[in-house]
Amino acid sequence: MEPRRRRGSTEWLPLPKHPVFSRHLAGDVAEKDGSSNVRTKSKNLAAWHSASSRLYLWDPVSCCVHRLSLRFSSDDPAIIEAAFPSEKLMPDTKLLSDVHHLALNVDGSSLLLIGPDVLSFMNLHDRTYADDDTIVCRNFLVGPQIYFGCNNGLQILQASWHPYSSTHLGILSSDSVFRLFDLSSDVEQPEQEYYLEAAEPGKCHNVASICPVAFSFGGQHLWERFSIFVLFSDGSVYVLCPVVPFGSFCSLVYLEEIYKDINSCGLKSSNAKVVGNSSLAISWLEATFPELADRSVEEGKISISRAQSYAPPDASLSLQGPLVRVSHGVDNDNSKESSLYDIAKAVGFLYSSVGKDSVFLIAWSNGQIQIDALADEVQPLWNVCCPPQLRVDSHGGIGAIAMICESVKSCNVDRYQPLEEACISNTGDTIWLGHPPPLLRLAIVDLALPKYAFDSCAPILSPDPLVSDRFFCVHAGGVDLITLNFLPFSNPTLEGDQVKEPSVYPILTACLTKSSAPILLGFVIIDDSFGLSQIVGITSSYECVMLEAKSFNDVLPLHFDIDAKSVGSEEDGTKEIISKELLSGPKVILIPPSLRSVSADSIEGRSALHHYIKLLHENYVEYAHKVYIELKEHGDHLKTITSNQHECVNEAMQKLSTLESKEANINDRISRAFQVYGNLEQRLQSFKKLPGSNKRPLSRAELEFKSQLDRFAELELDTLQSSIDALNARLKRYVQSSPVSLTSAPRRMVGRGRNYASDGQISQLKSSLEKLSNMNNEIGEKVKLIEHELESNGK
Repeated sequence: MEPRRRRGSTEWLPLPKHPVFSRHLAGDVAEKDGSSNVRTKSKNLAAWHSASSRLYLWDPVSCCVHRLSLRFSSDDPAIIEAAFPSEKLMPDTKLLSDVHHLALNVDGSSLLLIGPDVLSFMNLHDRTYADDDTIVCRNFLVGPQIYFGCNNGLQILQASWHPYSSTHLGILSSDSVFRLFDLSSDVEQPEQEYYLEAAEPGKCHNVASICPVAFSFGGQHLWERFSIFVLFSDGSVYVLCPVVPFGSFCSLVYLEEIYKDINSCGLKSSNAKVVGNSSLAISWLEATFPELADRSVEEGKISISRAQSYAPPDASLSLQGPLVRVSHGVDNDNSKESSLYDIAKAVGFLYSSVGKDSVFLIAWSNGQIQIDALADEVQPLWNVCCPPQLRVDSHGGIGAIAMICESVKSCNVDRYQPLEEACISNTGDTIWLGHPPPLLRLAIVDLALPKYAFDSCAPILSPDPLVSDRFFCVHAGGVDLITLNFLPFSNPTLEGDQVKEPSVYPILTACLTKSSAPILLGFVIIDDSFGLSQIVGITSSYECVMLEAKSFNDVLPLHFDIDAKSVGSEEDGTKEIISKELLSGPKVILIPPSLRSVSADSIEGRSALHHYIKLLHENYVEYAHKVYIELKEHGDHLKTITSNQHECVNEAMQKLSTLESKEANINDRISRAFQVYGNLEQRLQSFKKLPGSNKRPLSRAELEFKSQLDRFAELELDTLQSSIDALNARLKRYVQSSPVSLTSAPRRMVGRGRNYASDGQISQLKSSLEKLSNMNNEIGEKVKLIEHELESNGK
């Protein structure tokens, strides 16, 4: 039973004991999934968003999504607590099929629901109804006429959110077409379509080579950001480059790095093909990101650029590949690996960027994991004279594109080449010739699973969010942890016998049969900003299983090799305190049992006794002498070690003493900081008591009055001031001319017909000017007062 709670209260419970994982759901889940003799697909009914610390779970019985808020316990970091009650997200339309996978976009605003006959996304911010803990969100079917129309027979192989856009969704279907949807504009028609033609019809005898299995978006290494890696069922890997979601954002620093690389390497070549490919790449960059070509934009003002919709009018993307595999100083057993491709097929694919390396993990149906690395950079490539199909809007902008992507090589290409031969065309001035980058074989990891391990369900490959060179493989037999102990470009100092094979550690195992179902319906890795992580698994009976994962500070590998040589300097390992020969003890001398039948008084017995006494004496005396020499020789070495240890202890004691001496000063600083904080808080409270702190913003009428005053201050006051200045000037002229005119010739002026002002009129004019000046001063003071009040309210 669920614990009772008060309305509005929140309780924090350990995650495995949360009421969502109820025991009574076990039978219902098994009945929902079907009987045990039916082959089941791999499932992952859990999704984790680390930014918001929320766990999303699909409930197959209630057909809803449970959203749990999680936190690491303050008492024990190994315990994860979940908030109760949890939110229940219901889709507004009923789903007609079971859900097998959940996927969150980059910002956690949309949740993708994937099933055999359903592909919809739930907008978590678009809510139609909310009651307490139940929220009804809008969900939309993606491409219903394309994938779920009448008699189409298409199967969705993989659907994944684009890592650099929160609204773009990539879908690979069984018709060998990769579609990129912009769910913010159109959920029915794709924004970009790429028809993948791995080989020309009739030229490839292996039918499996033209069937795609999975895909993965690239990372941050130069052109890999705009790349899509496609895996086919025979294990071949192809590249689509460049592909960018329309309207997505990219850093200008990143784009300028690619732009300068093309101008310095491609355009200065003497090869016409290199110059042509480089020119196409530059045209694509300048048209997709106009800020690169706009030199009028000031540097530092813009840091990101938005991708514009663009496609070359006379060229389509090339399906680069299949990528050849090369050796790295070791001899590959070609017969063994060729048999791998003949008896198995590729069923899982994962791309990960580890340091300077781009690593590919390919899971095969026989239970093996193939690990490769890109030995060179990905470059864009187009097929000229193969125009794409464009959908243009009324303004002339490109709304959607469709391309036929043909392979640049036939499928009879040699799978293995030496590293020097494969990279010779990708070095120097010929880097833009259009050769796909080679794959460097790192290892083939055998998970020790039966041949039918991946027949019932394909494995789920996922990287560790904290340690980039660790990966998890979830299959029907449990969960395995794979750790890469060598990377060719991130660890260039390791050579020869120092190169270590990847280590495999099973963290969860189960009995595996041909009809066995997956033991986990959900698998997520919950990480924390402090380096803590926990593996959370949802079993087939809808129970929660938690496993502690080591943080990045913990020492790996898991298996310690005693005979392994030290990687450090030679001086550290030249001398041993005690040699292994002395620790093993003296050699054992075996006495044959036939001597027991020989009499001690006989000549044979005496000679045999003398012989074995001599052997024992020499053996033990020599061993004692070696021990003496060894101890005498290593005495000084032991003294040096002890003296070094004493020095380390003295340094540690000195550091502790300095810390103890600084402790009082630190405590004083902390107390002063608290005092300053208290004073600041008191000042803040005093500021809150001021009359201006309680003032509200201006109302609509006050704003209109203020606008009228502003117009009056700008126009009418200036006119009034100019009138006053003119009147003052006229008054001065009248004052200066009136005494002279009245005393000298008053009659003559009257006779000439001029009207002069009298003394009464002049006094009245003076009084009027004084009133106008007083009014002007009063109006100016009022304007200043209003401005002061507005400034105080604005602050």
